[in-house]
Amino acid sequence: MRRFWLLFAQTVTIALALYFVYGALRPASRVQQLGSPAKPVPVVETASSSLAPGSYRDAAARAMPAVVNILTLQMPKRGTHPLARDPFFKRFFGDRDPGPDDDEDLRNSLGSGVIVSHEGYVLTNNHVVEGADEIEVVLTDGRKAPARIVGLDPETDLAVIKIKLDKLPAIVLGQSEQARVGDVVLAIGNPFGVGQTVTMGIISALGRNNLHINSFENFIQTDAAINFGNSGGALVDTRGNLIGINTAIYSQSGGSVGIGFAIPVSTAKTVMEAIIKDGHVVRGWIGVETQDITPELADSFSLQRSSGAMIAGVVRNGPADKAGIVPGDILLTVEGKPVGDTTEMLNLIAQLPPGGKARMTVLRKNREAALDVVVGKRPIPKELSK
Repeated sequence: MRRFWLLFAQTVTIALALYFVYGALRPASRVQQLGSPAKPVPVVETASSSLAPGSYRDAAARAMPAVVNILTLQMPKRGTHPLARDPFFKRFFGDRDPGPDDDEDLRNSLGSGVIVSHEGYVLTNNHVVEGADEIEVVLTDGRKAPARIVGLDPETDLAVIKIKLDKLPAIVLGQSEQARVGDVVLAIGNPFGVGQTVTMGIISALGRNNLHINSFENFIQTDAAINFGNSGGALVDTRGNLIGINTAIYSQSGGSVGIGFAIPVSTAKTVMEAIIKDGHVVRGWIGVETQDITPELADSFSLQRSSGAMIAGVVRNGPADKAGIVPGDILLTVEGKPVGDTTEMLNLIAQLPPGGKARMTVLRKNREAALDVVVGKRPIPKELSK
């Protein structure tokens, strides 16, 4: 009998141990036995850390540190005493209406710029810094530095300024010549002073000119939103490489309507290198006034071609005059490169080094003639030199 009870006790002990082990491994079953039905745990999917399809965050992250805000300060013109702005003096003498020689308060102009070298050179628009007495550059990391103007080029609306800071980020210059209509681009700048902003769009057109914005026009047109304060900012490709400097918009309200213009980086690079080297841009000039050949003009003059630039006027004793070019000639080539219209002619001649000879082909009375022209130095137009 003693052995029977011992065996019974061991069996019960083993059975209880198995029961508790089973209950520990199957908590849901134990809950069900207690009368509370088990609820299935919802499965929540977590996104992977890989780049989301259609995202341009890598391009933006690569370019944004090199895009800066530019604050300019322009002192009041003569006629306004600085103490007149002091609240203490206003309290006793009161406000008065401004006189004809008075100017507005100190103006803080807001724009953007792009750091293009670790040495501190910054590309921006001429109209952002022109006439400024003080310039301050603000980086995305919060650092600030005063800037000095290295050189201005009003004819392309470009300017180069320089700051002194350590460990400056610099943007990578892209290939604007490889840009095509339909390419995705990002515009980076500081619109309306709200802080650095990235907008996306496509290239809508290339080679836009005759907009009467600058003397030399070869704009990239984009529908990426460009607003007040974006001037001088970066237009980058989907790899974050600089392909243009945002410079203007077409708008009747002052806000973006989907038509913005950027100066190609190829032009900006040429201007920047000339400014850094000489402090200004030197361009060729031959002293002529031209007009495009239209089908109507070709018919009226019985011309056998509808392309080229017709010479409408020649500066007396200028390079073209001395070379024998006369009004009515049609300029066909400059150094072997064909001239399609006045814009191409202007750009081709501007690229010629002053002082050197250039071979040009003209059409006169339906006969071609080759002339050697000693290139002069292009003067800055009076309206741009003010």
